[in-house]
Amino acid sequence: MSTPSALDSFLDKWRQRWPEWAVAEVFVPQAERGRVLAWFALLQEFDDILNIAGDPLPADAKLGWWATELADWAGHRSRHPLGRMLEPLPAPWERLAAALPDLVAARARAADPQAALAALQGYTAAVAEVEAVVLGGPAARPQQLAAQVLASRLAEVGQAAVPLSLLGGEGTAEAERAQRQWAAALLQDWPARVAGAAPRRIWAVLARGRLRPQAAGRRAQAHPLRILWDSWRAARG
Repeated sequence: MSTPSALDSFLDKWRQRWPEWAVAEVFVPQAERGRVLAWFALLQEFDDILNIAGDPLPADAKLGWWATELADWAGHRSRHPLGRMLEPLPAPWERLAAALPDLVAARARAADPQAALAALQGYTAAVAEVEAVVLGGPAARPQQLAAQVLASRLAEVGQAAVPLSLLGGEGTAEAERAQRQWAAALLQDWPARVAGAAPRRIWAVLARGRLRPQAAGRRAQAHPLRILWDSWRAARG
């Protein structure tokens, strides 16, 4: 897992999930792009653990491994390829390690939108602290990070991510309505102009660009010029 090709596989996996980044990354300095991708790829690993389908035990074991790995990063010891790029940074890795168990509890269906956001507050507060070091600049707000994680969860698991208070009857039409309503609620708690370093602001605007069509009940079709424009505005602050 320590070879350069192993690192590339994790970075490429994130790129494949976010093809819009190929357009947007022009607003991130060349020298910073590898570090930014490594950080976002790490967060994707945690999103995948949160959004596991089926038996959660393998994902929970992986989460425990990551908690140990991040704690070791605090002592500048790493085994994972992403650690080669990230662990030299003096970030509060142990704080993030301690917050990872919140992801297990956050899999449960929340009672309402605010409960869904609150379930991730400890985790996203730790992410914000680490990200301020990794990306530089001001820290992102935990609530906006929670909204982005929940938007990713909605995209991955669909109706299973919707809080109880938004559920109605049964059937496909009701499931789609509930998902649209949850997408709209997330947008309300996730301002168009977010706090954080430029790469975070750019990623957030891309993620919101995916969520808006879902809230409106239409297919997402991001035009490269729209991606370029939104990313430029996000990079400006």
